[in-house]
Amino acid sequence: MAEMMAQGQQPEVVFWVGCAGSFDDRAKRITKAFVKILNNANVSFAVLGTEESCTGDPAKRAGNEFLFQMQAMMNIQVLNAYEAKKIVTACPHCFNTLKNEYPELGGQYEVIHHTQFLKSLLDEGRLKIEGGTYKGKRITFHDPCYLGRANNVYEAPRTLIEKLDAELVEMKRSRANGLCCGAGGAQMFKEPEQGNKDVNIERTEDALETKPEVIAAGCPFCNTMMTDGVKHFEKESEVKVLDIAELIANAQDL
Repeated sequence: MAEMMAQGQQPEVVFWVGCAGSFDDRAKRITKAFVKILNNANVSFAVLGTEESCTGDPAKRAGNEFLFQMQAMMNIQVLNAYEAKKIVTACPHCFNTLKNEYPELGGQYEVIHHTQFLKSLLDEGRLKIEGGTYKGKRITFHDPCYLGRANNVYEAPRTLIEKLDAELVEMKRSRANGLCCGAGGAQMFKEPEQGNKDVNIERTEDALETKPEVIAAGCPFCNTMMTDGVKHFEKESEVKVLDIAELIANAQDL
């Protein structure tokens, strides 16, 4: 972003990478897949790079409002300095926080989840999706809490899966009745409490009931939890857990 501004250019979108997409080895693959699609569709985008800090979502959900506001204010100063208007992110936690919690602290932006953005590129004819690799494959989609129930985004990811000529199979608990993967509310960063069964195991059972070849996700946290669940049932050779961006990038051989 700094380099672009120095050249007097303003990108079409700011890509907010997020902590998972920057540091987690598995989530980095999602970031790369999304960037390949953006380049393929000739989208002018920029990242904040080292100027991007955590949105503060885990701090806020864990109860540290003070830390959240400090992190948010720093990010808002940076974004406002660059006159950012439109932000796209592959993480529903970043999406929800930037979209719904930054405005009251002075951060007014149009914030879009990457599945919504990919659908808009498809609708505008800038992105073409052919089934190829996933033609006829059984794919089930796990709704991320902050994308689905918190922001009512259900159709974009499903439209993209159907465009891959795949067979979209719904879990019993899906859309508004979906079940959390178990990582929200900063639970991602701690061991589970005592109980009969971990949430991600319960959710993976829901997914495996549909006999899928691919469990599609739209969130790096969900991706980790569902992958762990698939490993728990020793099904990793039969069932892949992939982000929507990875499905599209793979199908297009990007």
